[in-house]
Amino acid sequence: MAMTMATMQEMPRSPEAKLGLRVKDLWDHQEAQLSPDEKLNACFENIPVSAFPLPLATQDIEIKSDATLAEAVKILAHHNILSAPVVNVDAPEDASWIDRYIGIVEFAGIVVWILHQSEPPSPRTPSTPRSPSSASAIAAAANGNTFALELEALGLGSAATTSGDFFEDLTSSELYKNTKVGDISGTFRWAPFLALERSNSFLTMLLLLSKYKMKSVPVVDLGAGRIDNIITQPAVIHMLAECVGLQWFESWGTKELSHVGLPLVTPQQIVKVYEDEPVLQAFKEMRKKRVGALPVIERGGTKPVGNISLRDVQFLLTAPEIYHDYRAVTVKDFLSAVRSYLEKNKNIFTMSGEFVTCKKDCTVKDLIQLLDKEKLHRVYVVDNEGNLEGLITLRDIISRLVHEPRGYFGDFFDGVLPLPANSRV
Repeated sequence: MAMTMATMQEMPRSPEAKLGLRVKDLWDHQEAQLSPDEKLNACFENIPVSAFPLPLATQDIEIKSDATLAEAVKILAHHNILSAPVVNVDAPEDASWIDRYIGIVEFAGIVVWILHQSEPPSPRTPSTPRSPSSASAIAAAANGNTFALELEALGLGSAATTSGDFFEDLTSSELYKNTKVGDISGTFRWAPFLALERSNSFLTMLLLLSKYKMKSVPVVDLGAGRIDNIITQPAVIHMLAECVGLQWFESWGTKELSHVGLPLVTPQQIVKVYEDEPVLQAFKEMRKKRVGALPVIERGGTKPVGNISLRDVQFLLTAPEIYHDYRAVTVKDFLSAVRSYLEKNKNIFTMSGEFVTCKKDCTVKDLIQLLDKEKLHRVYVVDNEGNLEGLITLRDIISRLVHEPRGYFGDFFDGVLPLPANSRV
């Protein structure tokens, strides 16, 4: 018997679409006097995070705390992922999850840590040579500052003069090969390591990924003492993209960006980088300003011509040979080299770091579908002349989907997370 068109439309396309239908059922039974926003909050509060689909190929990948930075990078690159949980090798077999895991390590975290260690404690004096054999180097080594010394010997003293050879030297250095992931515990991420239980709600998870600025939220199985799932901002956006056509989504998604308060970041608040600036300086600026990406501006102009992201730092560690011929690696050189490398390795990597814009009259639905299709973490809002009018991140979109009820978290954080300035918790 042939299926009707209505039946075919009701058949979920994916686990995420099934989840969307679950929200739809809850939506249909909400009290009529509730606003659409209140209905959505109530729906997400009644779905446990255990219902969120597991990633296809990355759910069991973990990195041991005694793995070196080089080994950790190799594991992440091999599985084509940007982060993984770190297991404490000293924890007993029957340890709870909080003792079993010490955090989540990321490509970006490793490079940001290296950049942080490379910053000199005081301004360098041009007339005083710095080398591992100098008196100052010996004194620094005596104080345990050998990491910074070796980086300096490799040529990281000035980001402006860092050549392409530096990246090859770094990845073949003893410090990179011998430093353990556990040695940089507590510095992997900008946010503390906080996990949810399987019984916690979608609403809690969505608020952590948006208002509380967590890029990913581990979900733990208390019985097994293990991480059961890691829910990321891109995974939530993909779920929303799979819910297009459902009434609860359309009531929100068909609105124009300005009608839901986007973009949140104004042109004056956007941190920018010029294309002729050193790429290491760009990454240092991201760490200093605590942002995940920067628009690239042509020198002498005001319009964005590209985007450089912390996601891109993996190529400093996994493909240093692509910078070998560069005397000094600028942002423009970096983006060009990465783009060429990705073109040659399409079977290994998906294209990333592309520069995408939209207009203010774009709908939330169109933006979600664009970000999900292109696997992007942000889009720049421009006017008809291409001038920046703001930027929108995945976090911004999720923050427009839900709101935090008064007193919702109570003592949930218990001093673990720094609260945002406008929090009512």
